[in-house]
Amino acid sequence: MANLALTYRNQGRWEDAEVLQAKGLELCSKKLGQRNPNTPISMKNLASIWKDMGRHEDALGLLQTCFDLRQQVLGASHPYTASTLSTLRAWRKENEQAPV
Repeated sequence: MANLALTYRNQGRWEDAEVLQAKGLELCSKKLGQRNPNTPISMKNLASIWKDMGRHEDALGLLQTCFDLRQQVLGASHPYTASTLSTLRAWRKENEQAPV
């Protein structure tokens, strides 16, 4: 499901990608739980799709949740946590510079 969502995203089919990725996140959350490492991956993927769609506030909110989970589950020094923090900072900076 995530691979097809990524394919749709790469094709610019953001609505189709969003539907699949949101369903994937829902399944991860329900079946694996919030603390499973796959759940934040699904969150980050959906946040990226929302960013592509121009839904910057939604994307930032979900990416913040992803970062918080990774920090709790993996720890602050884990590479995935650091990568998510870097992405979060970059997106915040882009959002501040975006025309209103």
